Amino acid sequence: MSRRDRIREKIAARTVEVPGLLDTPCHVWTGPTSGETGRGSGYPRMSLDGGTVAVHITAWVNENGLVPPRKQIDHKCRNRLCVREDHLEMVTHKENQKRRDSSRAALICEYTSHEETRIAA
Repeated sequence: MSRRDRIREKIAARTVEVPGLLDTPCHVWTGPTSGETGRGSGYPRMSLDGGTVAVHITAWVNENGLVPPRKQIDHKCRNRLCVREDHLEMVTHKENQKRRDSSRAALICEYTSHEETRIAA
């Protein structure tokens, strides 16, 4: 079995399919994460070749090759725990932040509308 196949199997063994924002389900990581607080919190982590790696980046690299400098892997589904390769996209830091901010703004609008409806009732 090739190294790539072993990595695919290791990742698949710790994921479950969950409906998400995209047409295909998210593959949600059920293993360890980077923790609940601080910068970079909530991302999937796993041990690989004696080190700890970010699972979503490992999944991307395993299928597509290295991530060049000044590029990041973004979750199109907006789910940090998703490691499904076709839900991941290589983008610039600026694009990643723009998507994050748009996603947060949509959540705030949705929450505000919900609160206004509940208060008016």
